[in-house]
Amino acid sequence: MSAVLSDDADFSAARRQMAEVHLRGRGIRDERVLGAMARLPRELFVPPEIAYRAYADSALQIDCEQTISQPLIVGMMTESLQLSSYHRVLEIGSGSGYQTAILADLAGEVFSVERHAELSRQASRRLAGLGYRNVQLRVADGSLGWPEQAPFDRIIVTAGADRCPPALWEQLAEGGILVGPFGPLDEQALVVMQKVSGQPQLRVLTQCRFVPLIAD
Repeated sequence: MSAVLSDDADFSAARRQMAEVHLRGRGIRDERVLGAMARLPRELFVPPEIAYRAYADSALQIDCEQTISQPLIVGMMTESLQLSSYHRVLEIGSGSGYQTAILADLAGEVFSVERHAELSRQASRRLAGLGYRNVQLRVADGSLGWPEQAPFDRIIVTAGADRCPPALWEQLAEGGILVGPFGPLDEQALVVMQKVSGQPQLRVLTQCRFVPLIAD
């Protein structure tokens, strides 16, 4: 997107275009996901100096050397969770809070873990300002999950790891779904894992590249 978006009308038009072209046009079919992403002001979740790029079909740099994922990836991961309004969701990597807000729109409760305290503060401020009340955030090692709140119906991991951290799998409820980027840094795959009789049933969504999940 080359033109600078200068007002709310411009952002609204870009948001609708994102939903129709970058999401629906590339295979996202869940109307609840499309609706949530068409409503949420993504420009509030990126640094002000690059707000004009908020709806570009790419990942964007945020503070602490982290990124906000490409809209298509957010849509794919969210759709794969098959969220219902009663689900309790664990998010590993709050980042800017954008994915957190999408989850909060679609699920019952969201528990989000971020290892960078500054990012967690920023996300908390944005989410509160937008009126979200069904989100809890904490600063901690995401690879350990949030055992005090387990089990979770759904888990989403927004940083790459060689494999699913064992603690996260243990905290996933039977029948639950976990999605995340796993594998070597140069060969990551976005994987959906459903827990069936305690065992993972796997499905690969796409190849990808995420910032690494760093354990303390």
